[in-house]
Amino acid sequence: MHEVARDLIVCRLFYEGRGGTIVETESYERNDPACHAYVGLTGRTEVLFGPPGRAYVYLSYGIHSLLNAVAEPEGEAAAVLIRALKPTAGLESMRARRGGRPDRELCAGPGRLTEALGIDLAENGADLAADPFLLLPAEKGWAGEVVTGPRIGITKAVDRPWRFCLAGSRYVSRPIPR
Repeated sequence: MHEVARDLIVCRLFYEGRGGTIVETESYERNDPACHAYVGLTGRTEVLFGPPGRAYVYLSYGIHSLLNAVAEPEGEAAAVLIRALKPTAGLESMRARRGGRPDRELCAGPGRLTEALGIDLAENGADLAADPFLLLPAEKGWAGEVVTGPRIGITKAVDRPWRFCLAGSRYVSRPIPR
């Protein structure tokens, strides 16, 4: 699952034609107290237990829908939070959804990302490789560095270096890991 989080960097994610290049992720595994699956199989966590490649969308702080990719075989539980992307398609629509924010701020953070793309709880369990989603591999010949750091925006297991970012990207959320 940590490999999936790293491998998703520079993959391309689109929702209803809006999207771009993934520049930041975080990984969460079943034995991680910050993972929703830590409590076991419940109605809320069922999607986390597979199959892989599904969207796990949940409401954070009662405000933002957050998008995760289920990342382990069916029966296991792990997910990768899609934290930020460099917007490349559907920019006008994303700007309108985000109140005219600068492009750097459109998808720099998991709540901003889902707001810009228009993803909500109705997509929980959706296949990330099927319409209205489109998940594409990194472009051939990509060469770059992925940096890691502690996860952010959580209160448990914050020291784990399971945040992955494209080095030098101005589209990652703050603080930028070095």
